[in-house]
Amino acid sequence: MRSIWSGAISFGMVVIPVKLYAATEQRDVAFRQVHREDGGRIQFRRFCTLDGQEVPYSDVAKGYELATGDVVVLTDEDLAELPLATAHRIDVLHFAPSGQLDPIMAAKSYYLEPEPAGTRAYVLFRDALERSERVAVAKVAIRQREALAALRVREGVLVLETLLWPDEIRTPDFGFLDEDVDIRAQELKMAASLIDTMTEDFDPSAYHDAYREALEAVVQAKIEGNEVVRPAGVPAPADRGNGPADLTETLRASVAAAKANRAKGDGSRPADGSGRKGAGRTSGSRKTASAKPGSASKAGSASKTGSASKTGTRRKASA
Repeated sequence: MRSIWSGAISFGMVVIPVKLYAATEQRDVAFRQVHREDGGRIQFRRFCTLDGQEVPYSDVAKGYELATGDVVVLTDEDLAELPLATAHRIDVLHFAPSGQLDPIMAAKSYYLEPEPAGTRAYVLFRDALERSERVAVAKVAIRQREALAALRVREGVLVLETLLWPDEIRTPDFGFLDEDVDIRAQELKMAASLIDTMTEDFDPSAYHDAYREALEAVVQAKIEGNEVVRPAGVPAPADRGNGPADLTETLRASVAAAKANRAKGDGSRPADGSGRKGAGRTSGSRKTASAKPGSASKAGSASKTGSASKTGTRRKASA
């Protein structure tokens, strides 16, 4: 794992240097948008909805749109001046019984690893927290956004769970909550009996993503049936014989090819400067969807809050 943040846990007079790692990952099958006819990748570019000109990323700013249609433009300098007292610190505010944290508040989980100089203090804090059967309520700033957080122990490691702010949780407002629904005692007893019958220990390993497995099987079947398209400019892989391809080996080869293309440097990148993942492919193998200036909102790329003041994302079609 690669750490995404480094800082320290501030606990009273104690400071524990730590590194932060993402504790979870998405395992969905990744797809690219491609041209149905030849497999060329679809490329997205940023265009201004007013003058129709392509806008480089360096000229994109954040814009807050008012009800009047006016836009407040925020620059990097504006954001840099915002106070972030916890920029490189997990500031423990107090401790609370773990049962008081509503699971709906949980946002994302991270593992904390101690720096060598802080291992002893880390273990001391971890053991004391675990024995207390409490969680530490803290504040932390990750990627320029401060969040409420909770520290707990899992499998000998401190876990930081970022939490939603109270005003980010919606209040359920449903009509049936005000209705006087009559439930008979016998019905309640039978429902409780059914719950007891179906109760067993929770074993996460007993569950799997059936949809993802079925999707991977579809992809594997097309690979074995040689139902693949090689876009123009993509070199053929080394001959591995006549046996069916294995999805894992194919993905591993794809990763190696992507790394090789990236290592070629700027000379192999397209002229438009889009150095995104997989950009090492020649521009002749790409397709772009067309859109007129001002149509970015139809593509779902514009938003009222946090979007660029004049920019919209649209797709451009090569002839």
